[in-house]
Amino acid sequence: MSNANESQSPWKSAFAFIVIPAAILVAVLIYTFVLGAAGNFEGGDPYKGHPLNLMGTVHKGGFIVPILIAVNLIILIFTVERFITISKARGRGNVDKFIRNIRNLINGDQLDAAITECDRQKGSVAAVIRAGLGKYKLVLKETDVDKESKVTAIKQELEEATALELPMLSKNLVILSTCASISTLIGLIGTVFGMIRSFSAMANAGAPDTTALSVGISEALINTALGIIGSCIAIIFFNYFSNRIDSLTHGIDEAGFSVASTFAAKHA
Repeated sequence: MSNANESQSPWKSAFAFIVIPAAILVAVLIYTFVLGAAGNFEGGDPYKGHPLNLMGTVHKGGFIVPILIAVNLIILIFTVERFITISKARGRGNVDKFIRNIRNLINGDQLDAAITECDRQKGSVAAVIRAGLGKYKLVLKETDVDKESKVTAIKQELEEATALELPMLSKNLVILSTCASISTLIGLIGTVFGMIRSFSAMANAGAPDTTALSVGISEALINTALGIIGSCIAIIFFNYFSNRIDSLTHGIDEAGFSVASTFAAKHA
């Protein structure tokens, strides 16, 4: 399991550095060629013409819009990535049922069957237990070592295996939490620029520039909406993934404790 993690680590480490610039590029292309398409505006002018549909209205949000689109794309991509990674970490079957099966097999001195069950289950919990069971079998053959040292060796093996698995579970969550924070702030920046434009239009002598006024209001509202949407989605999924990781961590700790305590009880 650890070898697989090591072989995949270069790709996983580079994932964020590839995805973030790509999301920015895609956002700019969407803003320019999709939202800014001539058919979305009166007279085919995306800058002076009034928007004819929702896409044209969003384009009127100004240069902050592609930044917010990029943030929302990043949130979407890393949400999917965390879904896939954490689902793999859970393994193929129910974690609670798997832990119960492992506990029963260990109590029945069926270590090989327990290891086979780990290979069938896969995932982070199974990888940690398999490492502990491997050490369990190894220390059983050591006749010149006292029981306390054997239990300590099993616990240490479990801790090392856990330390290898946990970073993979929480990796990239910081990106979601960062997007949750900056999405609203970027939206507020766009809102401020839009309000400045609106008040400038209202301050004109004589009749206000209604076009500039409407553009400013659109810029303010669109940026506010995109910022809030991105922040809400990121917060929801960050908390969801954090809860699932806590559940997996609890399963790993419970399974590891079962392995060490069973050895201590059965091999006095």
